Amino acid sequence: MLNSNHLELSSAWGLTYQALNYVHRPSTVEGIRQVFTLAKENGRTVGLRGSGRSYGDAAVNAEQILLELTRMTRILDWNPETGKLTVEPGVTIRDIWRYIIGDGWWLPVVPGTAFPTIGGALGMNLHGKNQYKAGTLGEHVLEFTALLSTGELLHCSPEKNPEFFYAMIGSFGVLGVFTSITLQMKRIYSGQMHISTHATANLQDLLNTMEQRKASSDYLIGWIDCFAKGQALGRGQLQIAHEFTPGEDPNPQRTLSVQFQEPPEELFGIVPRSILWRFIKYFVNPLGMRLTSLGNYLMGLLKNDKQGLESYVSANFLLDYFPRWKETYLPGGLIQHQSFIPAEHAYAGFREILQTCHDYGLPAYLAVVKRYRPDPFLISYSVDGFSMALDFHVTRRNRQRLQEMVAHLDEIVLKHHGRFYMAKDATLYPHTVSTFLGETTLAQLTALKSKYDPQNLLQTNLSRRLFPQIHITTPNAQIESN
Repeated sequence: MLNSNHLELSSAWGLTYQALNYVHRPSTVEGIRQVFTLAKENGRTVGLRGSGRSYGDAAVNAEQILLELTRMTRILDWNPETGKLTVEPGVTIRDIWRYIIGDGWWLPVVPGTAFPTIGGALGMNLHGKNQYKAGTLGEHVLEFTALLSTGELLHCSPEKNPEFFYAMIGSFGVLGVFTSITLQMKRIYSGQMHISTHATANLQDLLNTMEQRKASSDYLIGWIDCFAKGQALGRGQLQIAHEFTPGEDPNPQRTLSVQFQEPPEELFGIVPRSILWRFIKYFVNPLGMRLTSLGNYLMGLLKNDKQGLESYVSANFLLDYFPRWKETYLPGGLIQHQSFIPAEHAYAGFREILQTCHDYGLPAYLAVVKRYRPDPFLISYSVDGFSMALDFHVTRRNRQRLQEMVAHLDEIVLKHHGRFYMAKDATLYPHTVSTFLGETTLAQLTALKSKYDPQNLLQTNLSRRLFPQIHITTPNAQIESN
């Protein structure tokens, strides 16, 4: 029988959705097997959750079992000579950089926060500001072991069980559970990077400048003032980063220390960072964000192409400098619409998206643009092009209009041959997903699901919402799509 003591309320990271789940936190492979057995005996499904950083319902399994892997946190092996690292799935990006940086290594790909688990990061195949050069995190996996719902352990690499290898990474937790992961880290020669910003007059200028500078930059990310209109539509700035070359840092032992990297507890030595969100909340409204966006753009003009230095942590994990910042969007929460459009269609597609937001009277509070290259994985969001991520505040007054607008934005993305990313999604529909992935990809996923999870045990709210074809049968007849 299921124990009600395990019932917990689990939330989407964007705070727009929450549900009760029977949460289990095993610390061993055998513990995971026991959860699988419990689920089968009780006719329940099992959803996977790392640190719960997906914006939508990817890590929620309403009224079912939720397998949270945050207790499987061991560093299993580390070779500081080769940069080869083996970890359990609950190890976070923060755990890794703190463990390896003193030896002169860094993760090859990181997102904007250090708190995702590696298992969750590979389940969504996350990307960073250097995707156009380094690809996705999955491209740096040397091998992994996965536990199937049948109880079998499967060892995989690009050469061993390659079909499962390239499907498991990015499969949003419906094929198996990572139990150990071996990755190749990146050698660095300083704990600092050269940083500069470049102001851009409009969207075309932003995309053109990114294209011009991507070959000479190690990291590249664009920001857009979504309140600008007319000739200034899509104006913003780029942040450009270059890594140190060997011998360039006169004191690498200092900059490669954890102490140097850790952000201070207080801003300007006075204001605790832990309470900053309370002040930021007063600006999370149309007027406040309009003024903030204008201020950021003007600041970019003042700093145009001026060089500075930042630590790897501050340059990569800006979101972590403002703890609990997502709570500034309460009570409604936030959703993010992230689209990936090929380079030849990006300007037309993103311009139409930005203009549509103005037409609905709902400009995004934050917009980030990145450059991409394709990847070899079965479930892929990557294109040879750009992404644009838009953050929207959900309120009681705008909820219906926002839902209508986002559906319109999805149509624009598909019209321009674009794709979407499951870790950010809270609003997609099955027909949207089937359109951008295509029938062949969905057929392959369905076949793999039947082969490696024959009892259809592994499910989440997201998988039932977007991939009904892989959940034709369920252990519990009462389970419905969300």
